[in-house]
Amino acid sequence: MGPVETRIRRLLIDRFSPIRLDVFNESHQHGVPAHSETHFRLLVVADAFSGLSRVSRGRAVHEALAGELKDGVHALTMRTFDAGEWIACGGVDDAVSPPCHGGSAKKQDSRD
Repeated sequence: MGPVETRIRRLLIDRFSPIRLDVFNESHQHGVPAHSETHFRLLVVADAFSGLSRVSRGRAVHEALAGELKDGVHALTMRTFDAGEWIACGGVDDAVSPPCHGGSAKKQDSRD
């Protein structure tokens, strides 16, 4: 776990007191140098999200991570649940991030 991931975890714990928090560094799936911390996927289950829309939850997470987003985190995907939603979905998060097609990744020839 690198320093950016550590700060992300701490900021989210301090702000939301999550019941469950998963932070996945997906930078290795993108055209960035080895050991980068620029692309993250989050799963946050917290009672703090009760009664909030998905948009409001996303805004709250972005506010909590504003410094990281300003200073190097390029991409952030997230799934947010309150405790009841998490129980209702069986406690399973089957989301995956889409493949990267940007940055310095090799572009496909349109004739392929």
